[in-house]
Formats: sequence, structure tokens, C-alpha cells
Amino acid sequence: GVQKYLKGKVKSTGRLGYNPVNLLKTVLFAFRDKGYASLRTIDDECRVNIRYMYLMDYETPSYHTFGNFINEYLEDSIEDIFKDINEYLFEQDHVDLNHLYIDGSKFEANANKYTFVWKKATEKYRYALFAKITELFEKMNQELSYEGVTIVEKLIEYRDKLSEYVEKLETCGEDRNSYSKTDPSATFMRMKRDYMGNDQLLPAYNVQVGVADEYIAVVDVNRYRSDMDCFVPLMEKFKSIYGFYPKYPVADAGYGSYNNYIFCQENGMEKFMKFTMYQKEVKDEKYRDNPFRAVNFKIDDKGNLRCPNNKKMIFSHRKPVKNNNYGRQEEIYRCEDCSGCPYAEQCKKTDKNRTISLNQELTAMHREVLENLECIHGALLRTNRSIQAEGTFGVIKYDRWYKRMVRKGQQRVSIGFNLHKFYNKQNRLQKAA
Repeated sequence: GVQKYLKGKVKSTGRLGYNPVNLLKTVLFAFRDKGYASLRTIDDECRVNIRYMYLMDYETPSYHTFGNFINEYLEDSIEDIFKDINEYLFEQDHVDLNHLYIDGSKFEANANKYTFVWKKATEKYRYALFAKITELFEKMNQELSYEGVTIVEKLIEYRDKLSEYVEKLETCGEDRNSYSKTDPSATFMRMKRDYMGNDQLLPAYNVQVGVADEYIAVVDVNRYRSDMDCFVPLMEKFKSIYGFYPKYPVADAGYGSYNNYIFCQENGMEKFMKFTMYQKEVKDEKYRDNPFRAVNFKIDDKGNLRCPNNKKMIFSHRKPVKNNNYGRQEEIYRCEDCSGCPYAEQCKKTDKNRTISLNQELTAMHREVLENLECIHGALLRTNRSIQAEGTFGVIKYDRWYKRMVRKGQQRVSIGFNLHKFYNKQNRLQKAA
């Protein structure tokens, strides 16, 4: 059965290696035993722990051997192992995959700190280089040499520099503004460093987890700084593993964006992700009921939008919603006459007539989210999310001391977390019986 996970090539020359099936069983047992085990820990246990000795047929591979085995044999099958182990555990423990508790946390990349490439700086240097090239061409029309250096040599220098800038911009891509030279997949992100709130800009990954009944159901390692951008990829990965989307994806205010709500709507998921101003909407009555907020403007009997001074808001135009992937637009209205208005100071900041933008679809979605999260079911889901999703990162980062990424490491951490969780649950049930 386990042979299907061993996708490495068997060496035809050299010393006969350790049995890969024994190595896999030992690695998985270590994860089950400890939640997360370093290679050196597995090495030590094989020398002193009778259970590990039995699994390895009393052979004692070094930590280096275990590392090579994971990289050579399991590199392409970690996802399959995670999926198959979850399938077994979830069936045994009757896990409800329709309630998925989502959270994200930044993990420092295994890259050097001072190797940043900044997209905006690169674009600035590139435009400056264009100016130099233009200047050089102008010189070419006047003379054959420039400051003692031949024009050809200078052009080659500029060409190489321009190629370097193009390569850097392509590596950044459209969706991020930085990367690390020693790990181009890592993005520079603000990391929470200590209890005083001091942070540091470090190469990192945004790791997203979806937790169901205390197990990690899905994990995705992203290079996006914002959690909002990580929601859809996480849901797509969940579907690729289980064949459906979770009905109730529960997430905090970092995930409640227009794009994400529409994605949920189109794929049969209920909207249980808080939006940015959720806390103010719920707890701050002065903010929520403020008559000068555009969403609180009244509509008269004839369907006209009216400001607090009962002036008609005249439709001006529609404009695309910024960063919306679905081509949605918002409506712009302008007040017919703000002159002499007694509410002018409270209502607007300029001398011009008040202008507002309204997005009826998004406003309706926010109301739906408020209704979902404030009902009894929603309150229970919010509490569960705090315990399960945030608690999962607490265990991984502070109980297991896994705070820095290793290559493909996060999936191994997830396998260990689930195996250890199942093992502990079974132990508790046996003791209770």
C-alpha cells in the first residue's frame, strides 16, 4: 500500500540503502507521536526508543538519511499522503467538512533577511535607465565616443542592466511588490515579533489553514501579504481535495471582500466572513446609524435618493469597482444643491456639492453577513473559529516551535498535527471508557 507514495528512483549503484517503507513508517510515526518532529529528533529516537527501533528493524539511519529520503521519495507525494490520511481520519472521527474555520499566519521564509528586491524601486531605476539610453543615442548623433568609454560598451552595459530589471519585474509579477533573492517565491511581509507589537520586514509566506472539527482539512502556502487574496486559492484547494466547497467558510475581518463574497455566492457557500468595519457596525451605534453615511440616505416615495437635508441626490455615472474581478460597478450620485445646508460641516469636507458612491449589491451582502454572524448559529461559529483556527496556529508556532518555513515543510506539519490530534483523541476515549 505505501509503495505508491515512494516516487523516487532506486539507485542501481552504490551501497544498498535503507528500506524506504521502514523510513516512511518511521517518519509518519514520529509525526503521530510528537505532532512535529525534526530530522535530528527522529535520528535520536531511532537510537534510544524501542518503538522507533522496531519500525526501522533496529537500523539507525542518520538525520541526513531521513532528509534525503523525504526530498527524494516524498517530494511529489506529500499532498497524496495528506489527502489519504485525512480521508481515513475524517471517516473514523465523523468530521464535518461543511463547517470550515479559516485563519492565516505569516511564517518566516528560509531566506536571507537583506536580499530584498522592491518592484517600485526597480521600475524607478528602469525609467531612469531609459532616460540614460535616450541621452546616449543623442550623443551618438553628435560624436563617436562618450566620456572616454565607447558607445558600444555603454550600450551593452545598459542592455544588461535593462534585462536585469525586466527579470526582477517578471519575478514580482502583477500580484506582489517584493521578493527575496535567495527565495524568489518569498515576499517581504510585516511579521509580528513580540508582545510589544514590534514588527520587522522579513521574507515570508502567508500560510492559510482551514480547520474542521479540530483537524487541519486544507493548508495553502501563499505569497500574498493580504489574507483577502488567499481566500479563493484556499477554497479551490479544498475543492480539489474533497470535490466540493464547504457550505460555511468562517473567517475573520481579513477575508470579507467584495470578490470573496461574490465567489461564495457563485459556488453555493454561505457568507460567514467578517468585513473590515464589522466590529463598528455591530458595537458602535453612532457609526452604524450616522445619517451622513451614504448607505443611510433615505429613498422617497418616487424612488429618489435624499440627503439628511432632504435634497435630491442626482445620478451622475457608474464606475468600475477597484480591484473587482467580476466587472462590478458602483453608482456615483451628486447632491442637487448643498448651498446654505445646516449640516454642511458634518456632511462634507469641501465647498462643492456632496458626492457619494453607492454599491447596492455590496451593501446587501454586508447586511447578509451581519444577519448570518449575529444569529445563534453565527455566534457559535465565530467562537469556534477563534478556538479552532487560531488555536491551530498557536499549537504549531508555540507548542511545537515551528515558526520558520522549510521547503514543503508546512504540509508535513499538517500531517503531524492531524495524526497527533487523532491519536490523543483515541487515547482520551479509551481512558474514559
